[in-house]
Amino acid sequence: MRRYENVRRIFPMAQLDPVLFRQIPVIQKVIADEAWYEGERRGCYVPPDDPVVRDHVCEVILRIGRELRESIMAQLAARPGPVMLRVQGPRHDEAA
Repeated sequence: MRRYENVRRIFPMAQLDPVLFRQIPVIQKVIADEAWYEGERRGCYVPPDDPVVRDHVCEVILRIGRELRESIMAQLAARPGPVMLRVQGPRHDEAA
């Protein structure tokens, strides 16, 4: 008998959270901005997966995450129709 046989289960695919789906472009913009800021500070190119960039992105997302989610939920509630068809998220300057 295999050791972890009972742990492995097949779960149905979870539905995509439309709010999380719309946050992706904003998070990508925050990552690009923080990589650029860190590159300016260091005076050289800094990749987006740099540990310092990752820490700064986490700080920004923790700071604006609640307001970002609430604003997207309000936008989705105000618009009639299917939610997942509207792929384009808010711009970074609209998030704050």
